[in-house]
This record gives sequence, structure tokens and C-alpha cells, in this order.
Amino acid sequence: MFDDPDDSGADTVFRDVILLALIGFVAMVVLLLPHLQAAKTEAEDHKPPGNVIVEMHWPKDMPYDVDLWVQGPNSGPVGFWNKGNEVFNLLRDDLGTEGDATELNYEVSYSRGIVAGEYTVNAHMYGPIPPGTVVPVRVVVSVRTRFEDTRQLLQTKINLTRMNEERTAFRFKLTAEGDLVPDSVSTLQRPLITRRQAN
Repeated sequence: MFDDPDDSGADTVFRDVILLALIGFVAMVVLLLPHLQAAKTEAEDHKPPGNVIVEMHWPKDMPYDVDLWVQGPNSGPVGFWNKGNEVFNLLRDDLGTEGDATELNYEVSYSRGIVAGEYTVNAHMYGPIPPGTVVPVRVVVSVRTRFEDTRQLLQTKINLTRMNEERTAFRFKLTAEGDLVPDSVSTLQRPLITRRQAN
């Protein structure tokens, strides 16, 4: 056998080095893929789980049981004794300081999707409060569509002064895209829980 004069040891070493570098690069990519996926999942976890988000907050130094009640289009009310239906889910029922690991007082409901139509958001003073006490409640309504971050639509503050008082914070209409229907926002009272208790 004759040696090929064009084939030198330097060519073999060059090919081996290039091949090893390629294998090393592929190995690094394979090792990094799970970490990139975990970071993406963590970012997704911090997004609100629903599309119409209704939050209610009251001062942490007021250990009273205030309840959030919401009603979506063509569905029943959602609150502490009916925590979900086809439109809304109540994710947190706060009893004031009873059985609570945090100092914060808040309740929150989320919708699954955005249903076009009228929504009602109420605050209800469930338990007794001392005479002359005023519990200021802040209510916020936000939406998150598939293609955007959370966008606040409405915010208000209402005062609750007695047991079993129910106040409508908002009545409003949304389009299927999550936009407020012009001139649809009102505070016209619509009882969601006290009407049922009276029956």
C-alpha cells in the first residue's frame, strides 16, 4: 500500500477537533434545555390564571369577614358558599384574621375566558362589626386577554357599616375581546347574596 501524499496527520487532527467541538456544543445545548423550559414555566406561573380578575381588599387591622360576590353573564353568583360555576371561580375566601397565615385581607375571583355580557361585583359584610365602625373596601376589576398583560379596567372604594350589608361596587358589560362597552358601568344595586338569604 502506498501512502496518499495529500492525507496528512494535520488534517486528521483538524477533523477530530472540529467534531469534538461540535459534540461539546450539542451536549451543552441538551443540558441547558430543561433549565430554559423551567424559567419559562416559572414566568407563566406568575401570570394571573384567569381572564377577568376581580379583587377586593380591606385594611389588615380590621379583622372582619367581608365577602366578594361576582356574577358573570348567564350564570349564577359566585362567592363563599358557591365557589365556582361555568364563568367564575372564587380562589380566596378571607375570614378576616380567623385561620389566616397572612395579615392581608383580600378575596379574589377569576373567570375562565371572557364572556360577552353584563357582570356584577358586590361586597358583602358577612359578620357583625362594632357599632360606628366603617370598613373601607377597595374593589379592582382587571382583564387579561391571550395576547396582552393584565389591564386594569375599574377601581372603586365602598364603605360597609353593618352586618349583612351588601353593596354593588360595579355593574358593567364587556365585549368578547375584554373591552368595556361604552356607558355600561354603573353602581345600580343588584343583590346577589342577601336576596337569596331573604328567600
